[in-house]
Amino acid sequence: MDVMGDKATLFETGRFVQPSGEEAEADPDVDETGEAAEEVRLRLAADAGDVEAASVLGALLLRRADLDGAEPHLRAATAAGDRAAANNLGVLLHQRGYADEAAGWWRIAAVAGSAAAAHALGRHHRERGDEPAAEYWLRQSAEQGHVLGAYALADLLEHRGDDGAEQWMRVAAERGHREAAYRLARALDRRAAERGALERGAADSAEPGRAGRTAGTPGAGPGAAGAADRTAAGRRTGAVRDAGPRSGTGLGVPPAEEAEQWYRQAAARGHRRAALHLGAILERRGELKEAGRWYLTSAKDGEARAACALGFLLRDAGDTENAAVWWLRAAQDGDGNAANALGALHAERGQPQTAERWYRAALDAGDVNGAYNLGLLCAEQGRTPQAEQWYRHAAYAGHREAANALAILLLQGGDTTGAEPWFSKAAEAGSVDAAFNLGILYAGRGEDAAALRWYERAAAAGHTEAALQVGIARLRDGDEQDAELHLRCAAGGGSAEAAYRLATVLDARRPRPSAHELGEVVHEKTECEEWYERAASQGHRRAQVRVGMLAAARGDVVEAARWYRLAAEAGSRNGAFNLGLLLVREGSEPEAVVWWTRAAREGHGRAALRLALVYARRGELDEGQRWADRAVTLGPAEVAERAARLRDALRQELTA
Repeated sequence: MDVMGDKATLFETGRFVQPSGEEAEADPDVDETGEAAEEVRLRLAADAGDVEAASVLGALLLRRADLDGAEPHLRAATAAGDRAAANNLGVLLHQRGYADEAAGWWRIAAVAGSAAAAHALGRHHRERGDEPAAEYWLRQSAEQGHVLGAYALADLLEHRGDDGAEQWMRVAAERGHREAAYRLARALDRRAAERGALERGAADSAEPGRAGRTAGTPGAGPGAAGAADRTAAGRRTGAVRDAGPRSGTGLGVPPAEEAEQWYRQAAARGHRRAALHLGAILERRGELKEAGRWYLTSAKDGEARAACALGFLLRDAGDTENAAVWWLRAAQDGDGNAANALGALHAERGQPQTAERWYRAALDAGDVNGAYNLGLLCAEQGRTPQAEQWYRHAAYAGHREAANALAILLLQGGDTTGAEPWFSKAAEAGSVDAAFNLGILYAGRGEDAAALRWYERAAAAGHTEAALQVGIARLRDGDEQDAELHLRCAAGGGSAEAAYRLATVLDARRPRPSAHELGEVVHEKTECEEWYERAASQGHRRAQVRVGMLAAARGDVVEAARWYRLAAEAGSRNGAFNLGLLLVREGSEPEAVVWWTRAAREGHGRAALRLALVYARRGELDEGQRWADRAVTLGPAEVAERAARLRDALRQELTA
C-alpha cells in the first residue's frame, strides 16, 4: 500500500528541498556529499531538541528505507506535535505491518490538517470495508488539494456508482494524476460510444436497409468475410469499454475530443494503456505516423496489445518483416490476436504447420478466433473432419462466423437439418452472412416468405447479395420504389446484377430517345446508361449487350462493336447476333456469319434464320435448308413462321 504520496506532501515542510534532476546528473558526488552533510546537520539539531529537524531527519531515513533509524526521530517529533512526523510514523508502522497503530497516527495527523494523512487513513478504512469512514477522510484529503486523495475518492465513488465520481477524477487529472487522466478518458470514450450508438440507431430506424457494409457471399463456402477474419481476426486494438462516471464534461467539448485530450496527457506522462488508446484514435483518423509513434511507446513499455496493433500498422505499410517481429513480441506476452496474425502470415507463406502452431497458441491464450482459424486452415487442406471439429469448438464458444462456417460445411455434406440451427444461431448473434445463407436455405425449400425475412435482415446490415434478392422480390411484387432502394444499395456494394436490374428499372421510365444515324455521335448519357456500363464493366453479359445497343442507337459504331464483342466472347448469344448485324452493315458478312453460327449453335433462332438467308443467297441450298429447320425449332413464333416459308421455298427449289 503506497500511502506516502508525492515527495512534496510526504515531508510537509517547505524547507526540505530536493535537488533538481539536472543538478544531480551534473555532479552526483557533490550531491551525495551535500546530503551527508545535511544529515549530519539534522542529527545535531535533532539531538539538540529541534522538533522540525527530527521530523525531517526521520522522513529522510524513511525514504532511504532505514526504518529502525527513522522511527525514534519520528516518534520524538510526533510527541512534540509535528503532524508531518505523525503521518510519516503511520507510514513507517504500516510498512512494518502494524496497520491499526498506523491508522491511529494518521488520524492524529489528519485531524491536525494533514491531507496526506487523511488520504492514507481513507485508504486504510476502505481496505477494511468501512466505506463511509473512507469517504469522509478521502473527501477531507481531496478538498485540501491532495491529488491522491482526489483520485482515491473518485475511485470509491465510481465503485458505488456515484455521480460525483467524474468531478473528482477530473480534479485529480487536472492536477497531474496520469491514471486519473486515463480513467477520465475511458469514461468520456464510453459516453461518446453510447451517444454514437444512439445516433446510429436513430438513423437505422429512419432509413432501414441503407447500411453500407459489403459482405462476402458465402453460399458455397465460408465467404470473403470468413477469409478476412482468418488473416486479421479482430485485428484492430480498440478501446475496451468499461464502466465509468457519467456526469460532467469539459466546457462544451464533445466527449470524444475531450477523451483524446486526456489520453494524450496520460500518455505523455508515461501511461502505456493511454498511449495504446491514443494510437487507436489516431489510426482511425488516418494519422498513421503519429499513431505508430504512440503504439511504439506503449509497446516498448510492455503493452502487448500495442505491439500487436503496431504490427498491423507495419503490415499495412508493406513491412511484414518488422510486423512479424512485433507480433512475435506480443504473442510471447500472451496476446492471442498477435498469435492469430502470425498464424495467418505463415499460412500465406505456405507454412501450414507453423500457422497451426500459432493458431493453437492463440487458442491457449483464450482467443476463440484461434479455433476458428484452425477450422479454416483444415478446410483449405481438405481435412474436413478436423475443420468441423474446430468450427464446433469456436461455435460452442459463441463465435458467430464459426457457427456460419460449420453450417456451410454441414450443408455441403448434405446435412440440411444439422446446418439450419447453426445458421440460425450465427444469424441471431449478428452474422450477416448467416442471415443471407438462411435466406438461401429457405428459398431452396420454396419457403419464399421466410427466405425474404432473412434476406431483409441481411440487407438491412448492408449485405449486397441480400439487398439484390430483396430488390428482385419487390419488383416481383410490383413495389418498384422499394425495389429501386434495395437495388441501389446492392449496386453500390458492387453487385453487377443489381446494377443491371436497376438500369432496367430506370430505363423503363425514361422516354424513348430519337433515332440517330450510324456514325452520329451523341455524348450525353442517362443514369440508366451509367448503371448499364457499370454492370457491363464488371462482366455482366446482358448489360454489355445493352450498352452496345445504346451505343449503336447513338450512332457510335465502334463502341457498340466493342461491347457486343466482349459479350459474345463471354458466351452471350445475343451479343454474337448483334455483332453479326453490325458487321454486315459494315460490309463484313464473312465475319458476321462466324458470329451468327456461334449464336445459332447456342440456340438463337434469329441467328439461325440469318444464316439460312445467307446460304440461300449464296446458292448453298442444303445448308440454307438445314439452318431454316434449326430456326423453325428455335423460334420465336415470328422467326419460326418466316423460317418455315424459307425452308419450303428451298425444298421446292431443290426438287425442281
